[in-house]
Amino acid sequence: MKLRNDRIDPGTQPATELIFGEWYPAMRSEGLARGKSTTLLLLGVPLLVGRKNDGSIFAMRDLCPHRGIPLSAGWFDGETVQCKYHGWRFEPCGGQCVEIPSLTQIDTLEPTRIYAGAYPCREVDGYAWVYLPEAGSGRITDETDLPPVPEVPKFSGKFRSAHLQADLPCNVDHGIIGLMDPAHGPFVHRAWWWRSAASIHEKTKHFEPIPDGFRMASHAPSKNSAPYKLLGVYGSDVTTTIDFVLPNRRYEVIRAGNKWFASLTTVTPVTPSTCRIDVMACWNIFYSVPLVPTIASYFGAKFVQQDQETMVEQAEGLRFRPAMMLIDDADKPAKWYFALKQRRLTGKGEHPLTGPVDLHWRS
Repeated sequence: MKLRNDRIDPGTQPATELIFGEWYPAMRSEGLARGKSTTLLLLGVPLLVGRKNDGSIFAMRDLCPHRGIPLSAGWFDGETVQCKYHGWRFEPCGGQCVEIPSLTQIDTLEPTRIYAGAYPCREVDGYAWVYLPEAGSGRITDETDLPPVPEVPKFSGKFRSAHLQADLPCNVDHGIIGLMDPAHGPFVHRAWWWRSAASIHEKTKHFEPIPDGFRMASHAPSKNSAPYKLLGVYGSDVTTTIDFVLPNRRYEVIRAGNKWFASLTTVTPVTPSTCRIDVMACWNIFYSVPLVPTIASYFGAKFVQQDQETMVEQAEGLRFRPAMMLIDDADKPAKWYFALKQRRLTGKGEHPLTGPVDLHWRS
């Protein structure tokens, strides 16, 4: 299910610096039929994404290296991409030029030495993930050196899955700190099946540093949320662990004995001033109960829509570039994120968490 909102002009929103050299979910791979392609923006990069006749997927920079016309203006026949302007033809997975129609017998130019921009592209958890390298890093010829593609943790062979998407009219920083904000639940997600203003109480959570992020250690989830209460039917203690990992990933794992629910939520920059939230979830809880995926998708969509509506409303104020006021302890994860991001971008500084710490807030 995809949620959209076009009320805010993205050109009015403040931009932010983006992190390259990472895998990002470009789109749902079910939207890529064999022999078909589509266009999209990812971190402000124009992409032509498609699926060849053999089922492999690709992601090309949607610009011909000859004169800069979008390759999407031309043709994709299921095997090669041909530019509309001069007919240059490219193998899309590697970007290699295989034909320049204007060459004659006396030309010495070898077309196969020319490459259009092409990026590693893999299909995981129903998404086409694209690796966008750092500027100036050159063409990637050995994908074995790349980090693994992120995926939802799974703890059994049989499970069900669902996904949600929502466009956010703000830059990725605001999307991420909204994603990890622990204090907005009783207000933004006020509902009979989740939280209410009367449910607010003091909480203490234990955090610890992990590479490129931080972890909310395994703990008993809030008893004021109906979904968590349902897991009590299994008769086992319910625990949840939440990780945040740069550049944009929130992992949550809920366990109740051998029953589990896991999700990977990403906030992906579309442009320097807009982003998109994707939720990928897998579970084996209530596996045999009819309509559980439909019900989970319905309530999950409501939950994400509440966040989306709040971000749309916040974007009205962000047009005026206000300064942010981040407080302790509820906003400490947001401070850690900004410090981690700055360390990544500059290559300088220490991890903002020097060791385990307890944070306290009311929500």
